[in-house]
Amino acid sequence: MVDHTNLLQQLRERLPDLPEAQRNVARIVLDDPRAAVVATVEQLAQQAGVSMPTIVRTCRGFGFDSVREFMVALAQDLAVSGSYLHRSVLAEDSASDVSSKIVHAAVSSLTELGRRLDAELIDAVADKLAAAKRIDCYSVGAASTFMASELQSRLFRLGCTSNAIFDAHQQLVSASTLGPDGVVFVISHVGRMPYTLEAARFARSQGATVVALTQPGTPLAEIADLLLAVSVPQDAVMRVGTEAYLAHLVVIEILMVRLAQKLGPVATRGLQQFKQLLHKHGFDSAEYAGATENEAARKEARTDPSSGE
Repeated sequence: MVDHTNLLQQLRERLPDLPEAQRNVARIVLDDPRAAVVATVEQLAQQAGVSMPTIVRTCRGFGFDSVREFMVALAQDLAVSGSYLHRSVLAEDSASDVSSKIVHAAVSSLTELGRRLDAELIDAVADKLAAAKRIDCYSVGAASTFMASELQSRLFRLGCTSNAIFDAHQQLVSASTLGPDGVVFVISHVGRMPYTLEAARFARSQGATVVALTQPGTPLAEIADLLLAVSVPQDAVMRVGTEAYLAHLVVIEILMVRLAQKLGPVATRGLQQFKQLLHKHGFDSAEYAGATENEAARKEARTDPSSGE
């Protein structure tokens, strides 16, 4: 018997295995399920770039006799999956409910991420990064740029030559200069920005390795030599929500720790020295604050007539 519940979850889980045309249909539904519910078959076909019979075949592939039955199940799934506030939160929920539901949703997403992570793939990416002469991190948009900057910073601390690049022209310049000893690490949860895809393709044509941190089934995922696939439930408000942020950061953390292991004692000693340096001389260190206060007091004393100086 076909299970018609949790349709959105089924769409997400089966997305990578669907034929390309049906994958485009499923992606349109997942991108905006509320709009899909009220759209006509013709509108869905136009948005997905497929024929109307493909819409019908997609619905039947999930066990529905008609598009109408598929949309009814989708509407029912949306009705119990939360609101525009959050996929799990209802408008009438208390502060305690909101806290509990959001934390539980985040924990569930990370638990699922841990279950799906491929340890051999993590090692393969870490090996490429360890051997690379230069690692350029490409990003698009605020969320991915934050992730790329974090990744570049972590690579820099490990002693790797790296850059974080979000400008379209600079990405092309980077792609043209990396070569076989370079790695392009592209971070884009949505995974379909044309200019970044073009830069990634060009870098690959020059012999560079393309690593992608994105959702499975995206155009970026199809370009990548090595794919770090992250699947999280769609956010009700943002294209890239908090659960995607957390998942990306956890993948970066795992990868950087594994990379540090492969680089050996030199890298770990460098990390320790860097931490000690910031603790002693960083702007937020207690010693720096004390020195600044003492200097301010000395200046005040020199300019105060009553000080006798």
